[in-house]
Amino acid sequence: MTDQNTVSLLENEHVKELLAILEANSAPGRKDFRAVLNQVGAMECQLDAAVKELAAMRRELNEARELAHPVKTALQNAVKTLEKNVAVLRGRMDAVKQNVIEGCKNAVDAFKEKGISAIHNVTRFFKIRPLLETMRNDLTENIRFDGAAISKIEAVRAEYHEAGRHVKNMARALAGMESVRDVKSAGRLAKALEAPFKTERSCFVSMKKSVEAALSGLASLEKSAERKPSIRKTMNALNEQIAQCKKEAPTAERPRPVTHDGR
Repeated sequence: MTDQNTVSLLENEHVKELLAILEANSAPGRKDFRAVLNQVGAMECQLDAAVKELAAMRRELNEARELAHPVKTALQNAVKTLEKNVAVLRGRMDAVKQNVIEGCKNAVDAFKEKGISAIHNVTRFFKIRPLLETMRNDLTENIRFDGAAISKIEAVRAEYHEAGRHVKNMARALAGMESVRDVKSAGRLAKALEAPFKTERSCFVSMKKSVEAALSGLASLEKSAERKPSIRKTMNALNEQIAQCKKEAPTAERPRPVTHDGR
């Protein structure tokens, strides 16, 4: 049996079936619904990219021979930390995906039982807003963590090069030479230390945009469902209007019966 989480969301049989039903019946909000699914699919791809990037870094570190032992250990620990962050998001992503698939399956069952009116408000089959909001919060924290780590590395690098510049200028002064003012750019060590954090931050920034787009599309879908009243409500409203018109209409005067004498 194929694990549903190993198949792309938009290729899932229940998702494809519901999309086909919505399109065939020109259901309101079908475009917003497809947009939400596209964003969830994009999130899935972006998370997969982060997993692959970190896996590649781990392999490179394991094969690296030129890095000093403390530097290699620091990088391996950084990658482990980032992999834990990705694992948490993978769990959230799987929950969102499973929820969407189950929601599509239930919506299709409701359509088969009661017709298109049963899936007018398709959002009621899905409870993904809290999951998406939690993912957005996790991503915000992870992006902040990566940014802080990069800032610390750059600060240490700047201090290191500034100290190196002072030592170099003392030597130049003793030799009767002019001082140098330039500070060296980031060396190989700093770039290596920053790499995992920059890679993850880039993936997570893209993923957060997709999460926010999915939440925006979900809000549009919810508003679309609220704007269109149900058939029952519409019929009740029309019946009330008809009853009110009957009450307000003037009663027609009955014609007087004609007598034999014409009076």
